[in-house]
Amino acid sequence: MSNKIEKVKTKKESGISRWWHETTGELRKVTWPTKKEAWQTTKIVLLVMVVIGAFLALLDSAFTEIIAWILS
Repeated sequence: MSNKIEKVKTKKESGISRWWHETTGELRKVTWPTKKEAWQTTKIVLLVMVVIGAFLALLDSAFTEIIAWILS
């Protein structure tokens, strides 16, 4: 019975070890953005968030007014 437990434990450790090596290998292949590129994309994301937030706020306000008008 203990042999089965040891085999399962060995398989799990080898699986984790293989996963770690594959993950680090893939991360070496990644082309990381430069600081300038990262900042540019961050600004774009922030701008899009503000624009969509404003649009949703306008929609929410409009629907609130429409529902209030219908219920009154």
